[in-house]
Amino acid sequence: MKNLFWIVLILVFVSCSNNSKKDSYVEIDQIKSIHKDGYVGDEQCIACHKDAVESWKGSDHVLAMQVANEKTVLGDFNDVNITLDGVTYFFTKNDSDFIVHITEIDGSKNTYKITYTFGVTPLQQYLIDFDNGKKQALRVTWDAIDNKWYHQYSGDEVSPHDWMHWTESSQNWNTMCAECHSTNLQKNYIVDEDRFNTTYSSINVSCESCHGPAEKHINWAKSPQDSLHINTYILAGKSQFEQMNMCASCHSRRAKLTQNYEPGTHFEDQYLLQNLSQEFYHGDGQIEAEDYVYGSFLQSKMYHNNVTCTDCHDPHTLKLKKVGNNLCMQCHEPRYNEPSHHFHSQNTEGAQCINCHMTGVTYMGVDYRRDHSFRVPRPDQSVEYGTPNACNTCHADKTNKWAANKVVEWYGSKRQAHFSDALLLSSRNHITTDERAALDKFINDLNFPAIARASVIDNLQITETNQYQALIKGLEDASPMVRFAALQKFRGLSLEDRTSIALKHTNDTTKLVRIGAAQLLLDLDFNSLKNADISGLTKSRTELEEMLYSNADFSNGRLQLGDYYFQTNNIKKAIKHYHVAIKKDSLMLPAYSNLASCYSIDGQPSQALNILNVLINKSPELARSYYLRALLYFEMQQPELAVKDLIHAIQLDPLDTRSMYNLATYYYQSKNYIEGEKTIKKALKLEKTNQDFKYLLALIYQGQGKMNEAQSIIQELNSNQ
Repeated sequence: MKNLFWIVLILVFVSCSNNSKKDSYVEIDQIKSIHKDGYVGDEQCIACHKDAVESWKGSDHVLAMQVANEKTVLGDFNDVNITLDGVTYFFTKNDSDFIVHITEIDGSKNTYKITYTFGVTPLQQYLIDFDNGKKQALRVTWDAIDNKWYHQYSGDEVSPHDWMHWTESSQNWNTMCAECHSTNLQKNYIVDEDRFNTTYSSINVSCESCHGPAEKHINWAKSPQDSLHINTYILAGKSQFEQMNMCASCHSRRAKLTQNYEPGTHFEDQYLLQNLSQEFYHGDGQIEAEDYVYGSFLQSKMYHNNVTCTDCHDPHTLKLKKVGNNLCMQCHEPRYNEPSHHFHSQNTEGAQCINCHMTGVTYMGVDYRRDHSFRVPRPDQSVEYGTPNACNTCHADKTNKWAANKVVEWYGSKRQAHFSDALLLSSRNHITTDERAALDKFINDLNFPAIARASVIDNLQITETNQYQALIKGLEDASPMVRFAALQKFRGLSLEDRTSIALKHTNDTTKLVRIGAAQLLLDLDFNSLKNADISGLTKSRTELEEMLYSNADFSNGRLQLGDYYFQTNNIKKAIKHYHVAIKKDSLMLPAYSNLASCYSIDGQPSQALNILNVLINKSPELARSYYLRALLYFEMQQPELAVKDLIHAIQLDPLDTRSMYNLATYYYQSKNYIEGEKTIKKALKLEKTNQDFKYLLALIYQGQGKMNEAQSIIQELNSNQ
C-alpha cells in the first residue's frame, strides 16, 4: 500500500534595585564582551547624552544581566536550606562565590557556582555555566518583592533529563533568553556539534540595543562637516514604525528568520510573529500565555491611532510617564474619567482605567503583566464562549450573565463591530454558510487589525474550493502577516496549483512572505522552471534554510530541519535532525512519527516500527500514532494488525477521516463491501466534498453490483472537473 505518512511542521516561537555603580563596566565578563560591527559600548554615549544615560542606569534594562557578586545578587545565600517540589537546595557562599547545592527528586546531588544574575524585579534568576558554551537558568528563583525563594511552575515535580528541567533545553540561556538581555548578541550555535560560542557587545540592554551600533554616529558627531547632514547614523525611534521595530524585536513572541538581530531592519524581515492561536491566547485574543506585549498591542485601537510605546513609557527609565488615570487622560477626554462612564466611585480600583481595559496575568509565579490590547470588557462573550472579562475579574462572586446584564443596563445592547467576534466565530467547529461568508469578508476588511485577520485565516478550515477566493485576495494584502497566513492555506493543493500561486511571492518585498512561498514549493523540480522563476525560488529557499538553521538549537527547530530535508528527499539528513530533536526533548512527539516515516522510506521498516512503538508507549491516547503504525503494518504485509490499529485510531478520534479512508480501502480490496460502505460513509459525513472518498464509495458500489449508484457518483465527479 502507498506510504501515506504525513509530515508535521512546527514553528518555533519564543521570545523568554540597586543602581549600577561607576565601576560596573569593569565587572563585565571580558571573554564574552566583544565590541565589533560598529558597536562601541554605552560608555561612549555619556559625553553627549548624559541625561539619557543617567535615566537608563536605574532601569530594568541596565540590570537585565549582571555578573554575580555582592552588589548584584539579591537572593539569600546565607546558608539557607529549602525544599520545593521534592528538590532540596542549600544556598551558601565560598569567599566571593555564590554556591547552591542541589539534591534532585531522584536523589542525585550536584554543586554549582552562580555566575550571572538575570533580572532584578519582581524576580531575579541565576545562571550557571555548563559545558559546550551553555548557560542554564536555575528553576529556583528569588522573589524580590516578598524576599523569598520559590519555584517557577510551582507544584510540578520535574525529573532530571526532562525537557522542562532547568539543566535542559527549556531553560537554556543561549536559546531562550540571551538575545533580549544583552546587546548585539551573537548566538553562534554550531549545529553539527550542538554547542555554542555565544558573544555580546554589552552584557545588558544598553543604548545600542535600541539605537543600533554607534560607531558611525560618533564619527558623524565628531566631524563638523558631517554634523550638518540629516543622516545621524543612529536609530532615533521617533515614528511609530521605527519604535515598533526597535521594541518588538524583544517584546514579542516570535520565531527568528535570521541568525542575529539587525537594528533598523523591518520586523517581518527578521521574525514571524506568533498569531492569536488559542495555544497562547484566549479565543478572543486576550493574553493567556506570555506574549511579551507586541501581539496584544497590534490588536489595539491605540496602535491603529498611531500611539507608540513612549507615549506611555519613558524610553530610558521605562517607567510610566504619569500615575493612574492621568496617564490615559493625556489623550482621552475627561468624560472617560467620570462615574457617568465607568459607573464606579472615584478613586477606587473599579474607577481605574487599567482595571477595565488592561486586565493581566501573573507569569513566572510573581510577574503580573497587563494586556496591551486595551479592549472593552465583553462579558457577553464570556457567557457564550467562556472567555474571561474584566468585570468578573473583580466581581468574582458574580456570574458572567450578571456582568453582561450590567453592561447592557449601563451602555445599551448595541456593540460596535469588533475583531474578537470574528476570532471566536472562526474557532468554532461548525460554521454556517452565512457565517463563513462573513468571515471571508472579515479577512480582507482593512478596518480590522492585520494580526486578527491573519489569525482568522489560520483558524479557518478549507472544506470547499470556492473558499479559496477570499484567500487569493488576501495574498495581495498590505500586511505581510496576512499574506503569509493566506499562503499557508494552499498547502493542500496540487503541486501545479501551488506553483501558480506561490512562484510570484518568491519575489515578495518581505522576507517572511518569500519564506512562506518557498515552504509551498519544496517538492518542486527546478528543471521545470524558467530562469527568472529559478532565481526567485532559489533566493526564497535560501532564506528558508537560514530561518531553519537560525532555530536549530530549539528542539522544535530540529524538527523543522528534519521536515525540510524529508520534504526535499534528503532522508539521511532528516533522520539525523529528528534524532537530535528527540534527544533535546523526549516528548517531541511529531519527531517520532516523522522519523518512523523516514526509516520506512529508507527501507528500514523494523526501525520504523520500533520508533512508532516508543511513540505509542509515550502517548497511548494519540490516534495518529496508531494510524501511522497501521500504514507501516500494511507495508510489512501484516493487514490484520493494520486493521486493528485503524479501528483503534477511529475509536480514539471519531473525526479521523484518514483512518476511515484507509480502513474502507482495505475492506474494498478484501471485498468486504458492507463494512467498506459503512466506513467510507462515516468519512463522507465529515468531509462531504472529498472526491477521493466519493470515488472509493463508487468503487464499493460497483463491487456490490450497484451500478446506478456508482455511475451517479462518477458523473458528479466528472462534472466537477
